[in-house]
Amino acid sequence: MYSATMTEEVEQLIKAYFLAPQYISIAISGTPLERINQTGYAVPNFYSKVNLLAHLLEDRETFKKVLVFSSSKKRADLLMEKLEGRFSSRMDVIHSNRSQNARLRAVSDFDEGKCSILIATDIIARGLDFDRVSHVINFDSPAFPENYMHRIGRTGRAEEEGQSILFFTEKEEPFKDAIEELMDQRIEVLDFPEEVDINPQLLPDEREDLGKEKHFERNTKRVERGPSFHEKKEKNAKENQGGSYRRELAKKYKKSQTRGDKTQNMRSKKKKKG
Repeated sequence: MYSATMTEEVEQLIKAYFLAPQYISIAISGTPLERINQTGYAVPNFYSKVNLLAHLLEDRETFKKVLVFSSSKKRADLLMEKLEGRFSSRMDVIHSNRSQNARLRAVSDFDEGKCSILIATDIIARGLDFDRVSHVINFDSPAFPENYMHRIGRTGRAEEEGQSILFFTEKEEPFKDAIEELMDQRIEVLDFPEEVDINPQLLPDEREDLGKEKHFERNTKRVERGPSFHEKKEKNAKENQGGSYRRELAKKYKKSQTRGDKTQNMRSKKKKKG
């Protein structure tokens, strides 16, 4: 049995179907490549990530050949849409929704240097070997830490130095912690560049997360009641005894009487007198 990674699922599969298996490990799972310098930035949201990425890519001398990993096809397309006006001549995108010909062309152009920036999902995180990738930028932090290892493994190959940069939001910080735990190594967090604008605009899913938090707080908030509220509550809790008219009837006839009962009693008295 061969596996690119040794995950809990693979371990369970081995235990279920193999008897006294022997392990041969080519590289220890979770061991970072020594030739890759790893850094990161704390970024508040998607559009601020776009601004930061654009700022970095402007330095063409440093960011010569860059793989940018996104967490989903939708976000990859949106990122391409936001950046293609500035980098269209040297940027492409690849994911499973693109046609086979478009994917092959994107890989070929990037490998040959015709395209220097390739936005991708984890579809190319494993198996593809590109020459001289200067940087791997994790635009979105992967939810599974081993995916991070595969992503950054696209740089620092053939005895060359590589650079890996991780963007992470507050929501994604636990993903970064899991990556560091897997590697047993800290990722150096750099200061957010002062010249990069923080964009307050949020994606729908970012607004939904914010809305859920507010909704939770609203539901758990205790409302303080003044003394008038408690007095009114006690008053309403008293038994409704009816108006003074009914109470007078009750005294006279030893039971509660309605206006209909009174009229009937008056008619009975007239008949007796007649």
